Amino acid sequence: MIATKGLVFDIRHFSVHDGPGIRTAVFLKGCPLRCMWCHNPESQSLLPENMKRSRKVGEKSFDFDEMVGREMTPNEVVAELQKDIPIYDESGGGATFSGGEPMIQFDFLYQVLEECRRMEIKTAIDTCGHAPLEQFRAVEPLTNLFLYDLKLIDSTQHKEFTGVDNSLILQNLEMLLSRKARIHIRIPLIPGITDTDENLLGIKDFLLSYSGAERIDLLPYHDIARSKYVRLGRDNPFKLSGAYDSQKLSRIQDLFINLNIPVTVGG
Repeated sequence: MIATKGLVFDIRHFSVHDGPGIRTAVFLKGCPLRCMWCHNPESQSLLPENMKRSRKVGEKSFDFDEMVGREMTPNEVVAELQKDIPIYDESGGGATFSGGEPMIQFDFLYQVLEECRRMEIKTAIDTCGHAPLEQFRAVEPLTNLFLYDLKLIDSTQHKEFTGVDNSLILQNLEMLLSRKARIHIRIPLIPGITDTDENLLGIKDFLLSYSGAERIDLLPYHDIARSKYVRLGRDNPFKLSGAYDSQKLSRIQDLFINLNIPVTVGG
């Protein structure tokens, strides 16, 4: 197979929020969704783009443009991962592929996963689930864990707030659960949109019908993307700010108790 170059916009070593243990998170550019609350807007485009940065030296601040997205080969990515193998071995960690949506660069991702399997590096895919079914079938044997987003159970609402319906997302999740893949369900809690009783109870009913998920991660909304939109020169479509209601968060945790799987806050 000819090596395919991928477009990577960040590699974060020593990550503890992208799966079990200490991990290296590889962020790929491109996403088929346009979630109103997206916290990585720099990941959406499949092309490199400029983002304004500022750096302070002494009493002076300097503004400059930084290119977000660089081409890498599978071997170049794996070379970065190899640096952390002793940490993976000690902590039970590995490599997590995120984005954006890593499945949108399927050929590149598949080759990296193959090389990780050869190097005995454990892998996770952080995914919105919107990719062809056959692609998920192909990566499932090479993936130790799926961090799988479930945003909105209603298809019409899903399309309204993300730009696509959820039929393919649910189909892929059903397939992975039927294959006994390791899956952590991730639910972003967006006030008034995804954290309604109607939506959460719908997700709960789905998980009761298609059992097998290992864990549920509740991800309260934060406004970390606010400055990113400014630096990208774009309007922020979602301007909610402030900390998530802790009492509501506790109540949502209780809602999922009788699924008999751990419910955590954060990844």
